[in-house]
Parts: sequence; C-alpha cells; structure tokens
Amino acid sequence: MVYDAIKKLVQYGLNAGLFEEVDRIFVINQILETLHMDEYEEPEQVYTDVDLEETLKELLDFACEQGLIQDSIAYRDLFDTKLMNCMMPRPSEVTARFWELYEKQGPEAATDYFYKLSQDSDYIRRYRVCKDQKWVTKTAYGDLDITINLSKPEKDPKAIAAAKLAKQSGYPKCLLCMENEGYAGRLNHPARNNHRIIRITINDSKWGFQYSPYVYYNEHCIVFNGQHTPMKIEKAAFIKLFDFVKQFPHYFLGSNADLPIVGGSILSHDHFQGGHYTFAMAKAPIDERFTMAGFEDVEAGIVHWPMSVLRLRGKDSDRLIELGDQVLGAWRSYTDEAAFVYAETDGEPHNTITPIARKNGDMYELDLVLRNNITTEEFPLGVYHPHQELHHIKKENIGLIEVMGLAVLPSRLKDELALLGEYMVEGRDIRRNEMLEKHADWVDAFRPQYGEITSENVEAILQEEVGKVFARVLEDAGVYKCTPEGRAAFGRFLESTGFVKA
Repeated sequence: MVYDAIKKLVQYGLNAGLFEEVDRIFVINQILETLHMDEYEEPEQVYTDVDLEETLKELLDFACEQGLIQDSIAYRDLFDTKLMNCMMPRPSEVTARFWELYEKQGPEAATDYFYKLSQDSDYIRRYRVCKDQKWVTKTAYGDLDITINLSKPEKDPKAIAAAKLAKQSGYPKCLLCMENEGYAGRLNHPARNNHRIIRITINDSKWGFQYSPYVYYNEHCIVFNGQHTPMKIEKAAFIKLFDFVKQFPHYFLGSNADLPIVGGSILSHDHFQGGHYTFAMAKAPIDERFTMAGFEDVEAGIVHWPMSVLRLRGKDSDRLIELGDQVLGAWRSYTDEAAFVYAETDGEPHNTITPIARKNGDMYELDLVLRNNITTEEFPLGVYHPHQELHHIKKENIGLIEVMGLAVLPSRLKDELALLGEYMVEGRDIRRNEMLEKHADWVDAFRPQYGEITSENVEAILQEEVGKVFARVLEDAGVYKCTPEGRAAFGRFLESTGFVKA
C-alpha cells in the first residue's frame, strides 16, 4: 500500500509541474529516504487525478505505524512538509522562472506562476483554506468581508506541552526571516521545507516576496526586509510601498502600524502585506475633499469609512510620498484634547498611521489610516480598539487586513455559532451554557428584530449580526467617528497640517 501512496505522490508532483519526468527516479529515492525505506517496487496501477490530502494521509499513517513520528497534527505537519520538499525545485530555479516570466509576459504572469507553485507545493494547504467560513455583510460602509479562519491547525495538548519543553532557538529569528526558506521546523516553529521566497529589490535594498500560508484573501502576499529589523512607519515606508506597486501594479501593498495594540502581530521584522484583491475600503467614496498649497496636483479627501482615512491620489507617486510624509509628521505630534487625541502620555507615543498604496487606473493612491493606541481605566486594551461588549466576537488587534474591511475572526466562533444557532431555534437558555453565555446580551438585543427563527434561517441571521458587530468593531477603532463632531475634529487636524477644505 505504501508503494501505491508513493507512486500517487510522485504522479501528483509531475501533474503539478513540480519536477520533470527525468527527475522521477531521483524524487522516488528522496521520498524513500524520508520514509526510512531502502527499496521500492513500482505498482502496476496507473494514477492520474491524485487527491493530495488523501495521499499524504496514507504516507503519514505509514510513518506513524513505523514509529517515525507521533500521531498528532503538529508532528504530521512537520513530516508531510519534508515529503513535499522531495519534489520541489531549488530556490534559484523558482526565482529564475519567476523573473523570466516577468520579463517575457509581465508581472501578472510571474505572480500567477508563483502563487500556483505555493499552493501545489502544499505550503498553502488548499484543503484547509477551503474550510474557512466566509460571507459578505452589507453595511452603510459597503460590503464587509467576514471570515472565520480555520486553516491554522489547532495543536493538541501533548504537542503544546512538548513545545514548551523544547529547547528555545533563535534560528530563524522570527517567522518572517529569510532563514525560514527550506527550514525543517520544530514543534514551536512551523516547517518550511517546501517554502520558496522570491528575492526582490525595494528602495535599493534586498527584500523577500512570498505568500501567506493562510491566504486571508486572493493572492495574500507578504513582502519583508531581508534583514531582521523592526517595523517603522516613516517616509521610507511610503517609498517602499510604491516601489513594490510600480513593479507589481496589479497588487496593493500596505503596512501594519508600528505601535502595540494598533499594530500587527510581528513588530520586530519590517514587512508589508498585499495581494490581488479589492477591499471594501478601496471602493469607498470620498466624503469631503481637501487641497493643500503646493500640492495642487494631488487629490485629497476623507474616505467614507468607519476608521479615519485620508486618501491621496495623483499620477506622480513621489508627490503622494512627500505629502504623506507631511501628514505623518503632523499626526505623530498632534494633540486635540477635545477629541481625546493625545500624541503622547508620560513619554509614550500614541499616534501612528496604517498606510496602503495601490494603482487605480492611471492614478496612484495612498490611504493614510490615522491610529492611536492610548489606553484608559475604562478601556485597558485601547480606547480606539474593539470595546468590551464586542469581545465575545472580536477582541484581537485591528491590523491592516481588518482596517481595509476583512474580519479575521477566531476559529472558536465556528463551534460557538453552530451551537448558538441550535439554542436559538430550540428556545433554550443561552445563559446556562458556559461556552455561550458571553453571547447572551448580544442575542437579546437583536432577537426582537426577527420573526420566527428556524434551522433554515438561523445561520444567515447569525452571519448578518456578526457582520454588524464587525462594522461596530471598525467604528470603535476609528479615531474620528463618522458623526458631525467626528468630521469636524478630523477637519481640525487636516487644517492644522495645511489642508484647506475644497
């Protein structure tokens, strides 16, 4: 049976174009070595359409039976990545093919190739990503994307305990370092044997281009500094964003903010996220237009969005960079006590920006999302952060992806919402269930808006209400609210920077 599984895996690799027919024997021998086998008999059965998940499961079951690995998701993920790497081209081959396509067919052909390879290699596990729950909720701000991300595997308790006991290593320094390429991984660091990185030049320095293994949206890519250096929002960050967008104009690129609470999960390594996707924020119209003397060639305006977004548009990206830098400098030091905006308290800085760059037709755009991470006794996790009454759905930081209108919700909600739906249909007391009681006030608030709740409509109702919660999450994270008072305060900041209302 294991011979059949080996043959199927090899056929999969051939079908996907991971290697050529002339490499077949070499690849088989690499797989045999990984499985601690020293002989092989070619099965007569011919395989054409191979199911990768099923085939890997057969090989992983064999590895468990032979005592090569423990039977848990953590050990299996480390091992199947080794198996996939037996079929992978070297980084130099991938890079050469990428840039050959770029030169001959254009940037989109190059990224199409690399995105397909990143999936065919099982670095992006298609069979897990497709399990993510996704829907769209219509709101006053446009159509918000909602996802419950299930593609990150949950480690079992034994693996978690073993990871705690494992020797701590500083190699690679973090998940975004170049040294992850080809790294076998360990219990407390994911395997990256099958991972490939494209080397690119950004702002005259060496950077890496790869895809996120969890693909929150189409062609979700990560662009990261070749050196392990901290994130910093400054003029150079804007230059880097547009440097990338000019090379790959079909992709947007944005950065998380560089302060805790309003920043991303990895502040220690300079990186951006982008992709081939148009978020609701990018589609949102301008509410109020502004101009600035000396920048008459740049369109500027407040975006109709729950967070505080200034959009700059122009044909010359250098002009957007110059004006963006002025806005950033002004915002870093701006205080408006009436609007509860403080540049710093006790020497701790609070103001920063989440920037997003894109090309829209023949115009470049730079969206500057104003952020502030101040905390108070009432809001210890952040004043401009999801407030406590929304934590039953979302309490994590609002990073770049959420800012643009895509909710990445915790995997716990899959089971919680399914059970909550059963309780609502059956009329059971939600407060009596320890897992569900945190949702009770929320359900009490929206329940009267609906008539009969049945097994046929309860899922759609819950999805709609979760989407509404995410809109409120973004409103909480907005420094200036979408109210007359909020718009007036936003205007005060822009006028202090030198803008004049158009």
